[in-house]
Amino acid sequence: MKNSHTIKTGVILLSGSLFMSFMTKAQTPDTGIFTEHNDIGAVGISGEADYSSDNQTYVLTGSGENIWFDEDAFQFAWREASGDFILRARMKFKGEGQHSHRKMGWMLRTNKTPGSPHYSAVVHGDGLTALQYRAEQDGETLEMRSEVQSPDIVQLERRGDTLLMSVAKYGEVFNTISMPVEDLQDEVLAGLFVCSHDSTTTEKAVFSNVRLVKPAPDDLVPYQDFLGSHLEVMNMETGHREIIFTSPISIQAPNWTPDNQSLIYNSEGLLFKISADGGIPSQMNTGFATNNNNDHVLTFDGKTMGISHHADEDDGQSVVYSLSIEGGTPKRITAKSPSYLHGWSPDNRYVIYTAERNGQYDIYRIPAEGGEEVQLTNQKALDDGSEYSPDGEYIYFNSARTGTMQIWRMKPDGSEQEQLTFDEYNDWFPHISPDGKQIVFISYMPEVDAGDHPFYKHVYLRQIPIDGGDPKVVAYLYGGQGTMNVPSWSPCGKYISFVSNSGVWW
Repeated sequence: MKNSHTIKTGVILLSGSLFMSFMTKAQTPDTGIFTEHNDIGAVGISGEADYSSDNQTYVLTGSGENIWFDEDAFQFAWREASGDFILRARMKFKGEGQHSHRKMGWMLRTNKTPGSPHYSAVVHGDGLTALQYRAEQDGETLEMRSEVQSPDIVQLERRGDTLLMSVAKYGEVFNTISMPVEDLQDEVLAGLFVCSHDSTTTEKAVFSNVRLVKPAPDDLVPYQDFLGSHLEVMNMETGHREIIFTSPISIQAPNWTPDNQSLIYNSEGLLFKISADGGIPSQMNTGFATNNNNDHVLTFDGKTMGISHHADEDDGQSVVYSLSIEGGTPKRITAKSPSYLHGWSPDNRYVIYTAERNGQYDIYRIPAEGGEEVQLTNQKALDDGSEYSPDGEYIYFNSARTGTMQIWRMKPDGSEQEQLTFDEYNDWFPHISPDGKQIVFISYMPEVDAGDHPFYKHVYLRQIPIDGGDPKVVAYLYGGQGTMNVPSWSPCGKYISFVSNSGVWW
C-alpha cells in the first residue's frame, strides 16, 4: 500500500560543501572521506593517495611484493569503522601494469603491522577476484574465489558476524559470496588498497563512486526513524556519480527544473530547491501545504508543480494540488482521498495518480482543473508509479499483478496494458528519458514484498529501452523509498538525480 512519511520536526541541512563532515570528523586533501593513508609493510617505493574533490575520485599508487602468506606490503587509504557497514566503489587499474597479480580492492584490517588479520575484497590484474583473509596475526592467508572475472563494481559488507563480498561488471547484477567472521574485532581499519606485486615498481588504481554506508539498525522504526541522505547526480553515459548535497536527515525524490540548473526535493513535509551543482538549498513557498510527501511533479513546461499534501480536512490523507512553480497557494485537484500524484500529461491537461478506492490501489486520471476522475487500471494487486511518455502516447507504471512488481505500460485511456519487465526483482517508478527512448526505474531485491517500497535496502537503478528489453544496472546503492519516486531525468537527458542513504559515521 501507499505510505505517508512526513515528520514534523526541525529541518537541519548541510550544504554540499560540507558533505564530507557528515562522513568523518577528520580529513585531508589527499584522503577525502578516509582519515589516513599509509604504506603497510616493506615497500620498495613509497605510495601515494590522491583525492580529487572536483570529481570525487581517488587514485592510489602503491608498491609492495604481495598481500599473501603471513605478511603484506601495499598502499592503504583507510578510516576506522565499527558495527555493520557497506563499502562500495567502482575501480580499475590505470595503465597496462607490470604484473598480472597486482591487486586492488577493499580491506578490513585489525592493525597496521604487516601480519595483521585482514579480510579483503581483492581484484587481481589478470581478473582473478577473491575474498582473501588472514584470520590470525601473522597467520597464513586464505581465499574464497568469485565466479566473476575482472569486476569493476566491488562491495564489501559486514552484517553482524558475516562478511559479504559482492562484485559485478558494470551493468550486471551482483554475484555474492559470504563467510562467517565471529573472531573479527568490532573496530577495524576499513579502506581501499593497491599492491604492485613487485617492490621495484608501482601500480595505480582509480576508485570512483566510493561510498561508505552505515545501514539501518535492526531496531529502526520505519517512517519514524530516519537515516541521513545523499543527493546524487549521475552521468548516464559514463555511470559516474557525484554527491552534490548531504543532509543528516531524510531528503527524498529529486526532480529537475526545465532549465537544467536546479533540483527540487522534499524533506519533512516541505519542498526545497537547490542548484544542480550543490550549495545551500532554499525552501519553496507551498502555502498551507506543509505536510507534503514525495510525490511532487513538474509539468513538462516547468511552469506548474503538482504536490501531494496530507490535508487536515481529509483526516491527514493525501490530496493532489497544483501551484505555480514560483510558489503560492495550492489549488485542490482531487476531490477524493487518498490520492498520490505521479504524473502530468505533456499538454498539461491531465494529472495521473494512484488512489485507494473500494479497498484497492489503482491508477486514475483527472483534468488538471479538477473534475471527474477516470479509473485507468482495476487490479486487486497494487498499480502505482504512473508517468506519461514525452509524446503522450503511453502511460508507464508498475504493477504487482503477476506476483512480483514489474514495469508495464498502457494507452492514456487505460487500454492495451502490456508488461515490459520479466524477472525476479521488484521494479518501481519508471521514468522516461526526455528523448522518449529509455526508461530508468528502481529495483528491489526478491526478498522485499512486491507491494512494498521500503526505506533502507540494497537496490539497483536499472535501465531498459522504451519498448522493453534486458535491464542494465546503472547504479548500485543503499536506498529505496524516496530514492527516485518522481521524474528524475535532467531535461538535457544526460543525467539522472536520486537519493542514497547512510547513517552518520561518527
